[in-house]
Amino acid sequence: MVLDLMLVALAITLDPLPLMAFVLVVASARGVRTGLAFIAGWMACFAAVLVLVLTLTGGRPPEPRSPPSTAGLALRLAIGVALVAYGLRRHLLRRRGREESGRRDRRAEAPAGDTRDGSSSFLGSRLERGAVWPAAVLAVLLQPWGLVAAGAVTVVDADGDDTSTWFVLVAFCLLATASLLCVETYIAVRPERARQRLLAMRTWMADHAGQAIVAGSVLIGLYLVGRSVYGLAG
Repeated sequence: MVLDLMLVALAITLDPLPLMAFVLVVASARGVRTGLAFIAGWMACFAAVLVLVLTLTGGRPPEPRSPPSTAGLALRLAIGVALVAYGLRRHLLRRRGREESGRRDRRAEAPAGDTRDGSSSFLGSRLERGAVWPAAVLAVLLQPWGLVAAGAVTVVDADGDDTSTWFVLVAFCLLATASLLCVETYIAVRPERARQRLLAMRTWMADHAGQAIVAGSVLIGLYLVGRSVYGLAG
């Protein structure tokens, strides 16, 4: 369970889309304050999911080979397949988009990065006022719910009576939030320099976000599929 959770948390913290939005949040008028609101909403989702799972399981992992254990493995397998399918679909759409763009005149091209910049400009105008609650709500909306679901299914095997389990769950939440915490700390310590560098980094991420999402979804999905198949066949 520990390795599975840490890998899922790593995939969550490296997801470029929430990080790109968070950069806009901390670059707003009240960057530190709105950044904390975003992180609070982000971590509240993890806490709610973990509490829900532990409540449903009673804090006790299902017996091996029992119907609940088999159902959990089957659900994990379905989530893994869904993540692989999602990643491959994004890859095919990106490839098709590049091929279609190559047939059009360059002045008529509309790359994915331009579309993101337009939506991000709208988002930035809303966050520029430094509103707190919209930042928290945005964190909920930008959760990579497929990965969160993978983490939730993994937590089914958690033993609530074991103290080490709670350290693992806290570590999961912290690792899944690590990139946001690093950005928040940077903006709090060196606000002016951080804004310039973070916005420049966001431009680079916008050009590579699609590749990162495809790679992360496919790799985590294949890992979940492999683990689930092994559990079901073992």
